[in-house]
Amino acid sequence: MNCSRRLGLAAVATAVIAFNSGAALAQKKYDTGATDTEIVIGNIMPYSGPASAYGVIGKTEQAYFNKINIEGGINGRKIKFISYDDGYSPPKAVEQARKLVESDEVLLIFNSLGTPSNSAIEKYMNAKKVPQLFVATGASKWNDPKDFPWTMGWQPSYQNEAHIYAKYLIKEKPDAKIGVLYQNDDFGKDYLRGLKDALGAKSSMITAEEGYETSEPTIDDHIVKLKASGADVFISITTPKFAAQAIKKLAEMDWHPLHIVSNVSASVGGVIKPAGFENAQGILSAAYAKDGADPQWDNDPGMKKFFAFLDKYDPDANRLDGSVVYGYGAAQTMVKVLQMCGDDLTRENVMKQAASLKDFEPDTLLPGIKINTSPSDFAPIKQLQMMRFKGEKWDLFGAIMSGDLSN
Repeated sequence: MNCSRRLGLAAVATAVIAFNSGAALAQKKYDTGATDTEIVIGNIMPYSGPASAYGVIGKTEQAYFNKINIEGGINGRKIKFISYDDGYSPPKAVEQARKLVESDEVLLIFNSLGTPSNSAIEKYMNAKKVPQLFVATGASKWNDPKDFPWTMGWQPSYQNEAHIYAKYLIKEKPDAKIGVLYQNDDFGKDYLRGLKDALGAKSSMITAEEGYETSEPTIDDHIVKLKASGADVFISITTPKFAAQAIKKLAEMDWHPLHIVSNVSASVGGVIKPAGFENAQGILSAAYAKDGADPQWDNDPGMKKFFAFLDKYDPDANRLDGSVVYGYGAAQTMVKVLQMCGDDLTRENVMKQAASLKDFEPDTLLPGIKINTSPSDFAPIKQLQMMRFKGEKWDLFGAIMSGDLSN
């Protein structure tokens, strides 16, 4: 082989190696908050204030990400989880979101809690084109990919849940006189709107409405007014602190309407137990996740993984608290999306993968309920099942129901 040919082949070989190396490097794409070794995730939780019972969600998510890191991370990258307290205050949430995006330089903000807080930061997050992913609130507004393409919900929408309660009442108690206690903000109003939409021509079944502010120390006066209205159905659209107060007050007044409590306040450990098991008998709600207090799940493969996680990584957690189950399922969904991203950890690809979930089943969702999203569907979970409190646990009954009013 002559010298010139050898040089030519060497040049080709060098070019091939360079090309392949370049292709390998090109496969890795990062935005602020992601590197070869780390993924920085932000979070905002009410660790203090009127909704502090939900703070356990952030603590559970931290423990889950610790588990992932100990097991090797996501595609070799460790998760750095930065979680700040906003005290359930929208102005504070804005302050914390700016800090996370501009100072901590997170890749995304994940599962921040509360309709008022997330509403306060939604425009900012979308203007910055930073994912506001799997927000911990069921407001229907989070499913608006056209106007807010960087914001996505996770749990069933409050309106869908309210539709299910309305369907149940129309079938089982068509002559009901409904009294509604609701939090006077986007959270409460979204439920109330869904209830009225589903009742339709029968919306006159709602005979009384009482809105409360989260700054109120007690909702006792509102309960007294609702009882005086003659209502025989009481729907409690409240956060845990006030849901527990309502259960206790009904017992104190010896008032026994058909009582429905919103899913966000159906936690056995966080609401029912503090209010007194004896006071909660017969209360109705709806669920999309398994209950850690229910022995029927003791041998369930998914819940076995959940309990093993608690034993090893979060031993002080209250497995009776539905918020612990919630935090685990949300964190597991976040990890799934990051795994789907591969080496393309750009904010755009994070949203693309979050909008490409197909029949994903976190360990803690009820059998038959799966997560599905698409570029035009930012509502991951859409189904629930009715349940009734009996003894010291919730008993599921009926079929898995969709909140779709066309069904």
